[in-house]
Amino acid sequence: MSKQRQHPRRRLPRIGWRAAGTVLIVAMWIILALVGLVLVLARAMRVEGGGSANGAAQAQAAAIEQGAIQYVLAHLSGLNGSTPSELDAPGEAIRVGDGACWILHPSDDGRTYAFGITDESGKLNLNTAAAAMLLKLPGMTTELADSIVDWRDSDGDVTAEGAESQYYLLLNDPYECKNAPLETVEELWLIRGITPQIFFGEDTNRNGVLDDNENDGALSDPPDNADGRLDRGIWDFVTVYSARPRASASSVQLINVNDTRGSELSDLLRQVLSPQRVAPVLDRIRRARPFQNLLDFFFRSGLTEAEFHQIAGAVATESGRNSAALVNVNTAPREVLACVPRLEESDVAALLSWRSEPGRDLSTIAWVAQALPREKALAVADYLTTQSYRFSADIVAVAGDGRAFRRCRIVVDATSSPPKLLYWQDLTHLGWPLPPDIIVGLRSGLPLDRLVPAYQQGVW
Repeated sequence: MSKQRQHPRRRLPRIGWRAAGTVLIVAMWIILALVGLVLVLARAMRVEGGGSANGAAQAQAAAIEQGAIQYVLAHLSGLNGSTPSELDAPGEAIRVGDGACWILHPSDDGRTYAFGITDESGKLNLNTAAAAMLLKLPGMTTELADSIVDWRDSDGDVTAEGAESQYYLLLNDPYECKNAPLETVEELWLIRGITPQIFFGEDTNRNGVLDDNENDGALSDPPDNADGRLDRGIWDFVTVYSARPRASASSVQLINVNDTRGSELSDLLRQVLSPQRVAPVLDRIRRARPFQNLLDFFFRSGLTEAEFHQIAGAVATESGRNSAALVNVNTAPREVLACVPRLEESDVAALLSWRSEPGRDLSTIAWVAQALPREKALAVADYLTTQSYRFSADIVAVAGDGRAFRRCRIVVDATSSPPKLLYWQDLTHLGWPLPPDIIVGLRSGLPLDRLVPAYQQGVW
């Protein structure tokens, strides 16, 4: 047999320790690069996921805000001049899907949160209040009060310490004095004499509660006296929206009790009074004309309080076209009632005490004559009403996971049905106005049902 030819075994080249180390280092760098790339991609995905979650939360908060606006409009429909209470239209932690909304209301004591729809007629109207009435507002100055009068009147005459175009045209950013009514409360920023301290006082975030940064002296803005009490500016007490309606909510012209023409008043009385009462009451009305105001009409017409209650919403002492703004004595705070001419501190206290008693009938101005002496009631009735048609709501909406919130202020005209939205202002830039624990709790996964009871019990 022939021998098979054997091939020589090939020897692989030997790799030195230096070459092996180089390979190891290159491999480690590749692994590190891959790990870094994974980490970068993971972080990018995390950021993208967080951004998507934030975007979804912002969309949810915006939808809740719109739902809250519709909630307010629905509760203001068909009121016919009456004012919704907190029981009628709750404003605290209203559940909307997974999120919730609040309707902030100015607090009476500045220490506890208050909720509900705000009556604009419970404020002093900047377009109709005399300078002497404006001067009684907290922190108001003579310069600003006179300047408001000059800003809204139609002439160019300077009122005492006020200002007309001669002043405004000399500013670095000059403009003319408007010489027309204010259209928003924020228009005050254009008027000589206004300052943040006068406008907001210590309540710069407008939540009606003394926050920590509003009670620390000069440590942080705003400047405050650190006395543990919220010094409020004029923001909560002034408006440009309250006005005596030209007609009732049913669009029927108010009946002028001083008008000797027509039979509208006699027809109205026949619907309310018994047949034997109509003639003597009409006779007394004819002999007593003219009436100064509705309280004067009530006193001298011979109507009982129950009879007056039934017609008070349909009558007036003028044609019903007067646009002068009246203060709603049922809802105005102490600071606003103190601005009404001839009302002294004891009178204001008497009105507040009377209206706070449970079971009081406050539907007509007749109750003022029970709380005050007759002469005093007659003197102030020209400035008071018990009906309101313009309302505002400070809405806070938060997503269910606490990632986003929105805040806005709206003004609603409820003269007609459905009510109309007159004004919308975004207040989100002012920051979260409620206890921070709510946001922290939502972000940590706690359900709202567990957060709100603690808040209501004062745990915060």
